[in-house]
Amino acid sequence: MPMITFLPVNKTVEAKPNQTILEVALEHEIPLQHACGGFCACTTCHVIVKSGDDQLSEMDDTEEERLDRASGVTLHSRLGCQARIKGDVTVEVVHPEA
Repeated sequence: MPMITFLPVNKTVEAKPNQTILEVALEHEIPLQHACGGFCACTTCHVIVKSGDDQLSEMDDTEEERLDRASGVTLHSRLGCQARIKGDVTVEVVHPEA
């Protein structure tokens, strides 16, 4: 099973293949905001992939357009509700500005 490490909480948990980062976070009580309920309608589940970019599903146009509105976006930014896990990944949870 794939493993995902969440920073800055430094917690590594097992993920089922094809689960989203958000699904794994919720299942393991890791704080990852999701104001829209995981429907790619906001950017509160923004994460930065520290390693394992190639172990996530490809970004679609909807996710890319939504990320254009997020603050602190990097070349390794993903939305936790959209990125599906294929293998080991490390992500940093980005807390949206209040």
